[in-house]
Amino acid sequence: MMEQSRANKQEMIDKQEDIEKRRRFGQFSTPYELAKEMVSFGLGLLDTDEVTFLEPCLGSGAFYSALLNVTDDDYTVKFATGIEIDPVYYSCAKSLWSDTGINIINDNFAKVEPDRKYNFVLTNPPYVRHHYISQDDKIHLAETEKMETEIALSGLAGLYCHFILLANKWLASNAICGWLVPSEFMDVNYGSGIKDYLLNHVHLLRIHRYDPDNSMFSDALVSSCVIWFKNEVVTYDYEVAFTFSGTHEKPIQKKQVKKSELLKECKWTRFPEKEIRREKTNGVTLGDFFEIKRGLATGDNNFFILEREKISELGMDMSFFKPILPSPRYLKTDFVSSDKDGIPQIEPQYFLLDCELSEQEIEKNYPATWDYLQSGVNKTSKKYLCKNRKKWYWQEQRESTYFLCSYMGRSKDNRSPIRFILNLSDAVATNSYLMLYPKEHLQQAISENPHSVYKIWEMLKSIRKNEIEEEGRVYGGGLKKIEPKELAKVSCGDLVDLCAV
Repeated sequence: MMEQSRANKQEMIDKQEDIEKRRRFGQFSTPYELAKEMVSFGLGLLDTDEVTFLEPCLGSGAFYSALLNVTDDDYTVKFATGIEIDPVYYSCAKSLWSDTGINIINDNFAKVEPDRKYNFVLTNPPYVRHHYISQDDKIHLAETEKMETEIALSGLAGLYCHFILLANKWLASNAICGWLVPSEFMDVNYGSGIKDYLLNHVHLLRIHRYDPDNSMFSDALVSSCVIWFKNEVVTYDYEVAFTFSGTHEKPIQKKQVKKSELLKECKWTRFPEKEIRREKTNGVTLGDFFEIKRGLATGDNNFFILEREKISELGMDMSFFKPILPSPRYLKTDFVSSDKDGIPQIEPQYFLLDCELSEQEIEKNYPATWDYLQSGVNKTSKKYLCKNRKKWYWQEQRESTYFLCSYMGRSKDNRSPIRFILNLSDAVATNSYLMLYPKEHLQQAISENPHSVYKIWEMLKSIRKNEIEEEGRVYGGGLKKIEPKELAKVSCGDLVDLCAV
């Protein structure tokens, strides 16, 4: 009965809150059946029947509800604490659970000092991206974590990473912890601090990763996993269980991986599906041939990127515009030809407003451009990237290149989610592309034989799907993504022969 009441109140709150606001503050409610699954599994790891329970991000109390329903005569909940920063969720939890003995605190977990130690921690911490964490909060988090664990997290780490380290001082000896978090920490550079903590400061028991094609959260855009660890330091080379899809009790795939292997492997999401990677006999990668950069970030594509007809209609000077490609979803070809002026032969044609003159010069000599810029002062100029530039309308600079890569997508018909595009025009690209600039030895080969750009393009397209996916990462709904440094690690031995010709 209490669970039904909680679920109803939770649904009501979720409907009242704006989804974009909830995404910004990382508020994604844990499905009850998932909470129950985690509670059942976690209790089986405890070496005692007396439970002291901590939930750092209580919400409406899904984990606590599951704990009350799962525990029977075999377990006794000695005491429990739930912390919730949001006053709406706090009031909801207080109305539901205040008579059950749980201590509910309305505060920020990052700033609460523990009143005691706990042996059972289950939580779904807030998935707040780093740019929504203030600089003052980042400094406080870093100082607190460094003092407690001696680990310094990257400034790019999301709030859930900080919460894992912050909880360390709340843990009793041999405490069992289950953290429901985005699985991206397993693949990205900013996750290295969390991996260090899991392998060297506690005993990592298991990571269960849910199928990203079937997200556990209908309103979140991430793939999820549950990290299980015990608060003890293990010095020997133990094995960690990696499971995928299904449930904790009945996973679809499972693999045991030694700690020593995990210390060497930077992409943990390859487990359990793939084998442990060994050193490649041919270590040639795309990074040996290309400088790989993300395309330029305009700050507001809708304002700065216009079609030719719109520019003409507004009477603006074309000398302030350079050709730019549409986003990959709207570029229907992987071969971009050019006219004699370097304009891509596609429809419609887009151009980037890229004026480096001062406001005084523009107002005096180019009234149409001045009027257009004025139309963006109240909105575009106040956006994050624009307001942090010397002049809000000055653009990040990128040269055009022959080779582009759409760095995210979904697999269809067993094809790679990543497209390689040959660009024969002078068009630049936005940050929805990666731009591959040939290094000196490859550029020399192109200069000596301009037709070789077609061979290089064919070689890029022939890179196997699994080679790319092994270096990239996956998000909710099966979205695949690869960053510049990850693409640089993709094997491409065939290019060696081309440069040797």
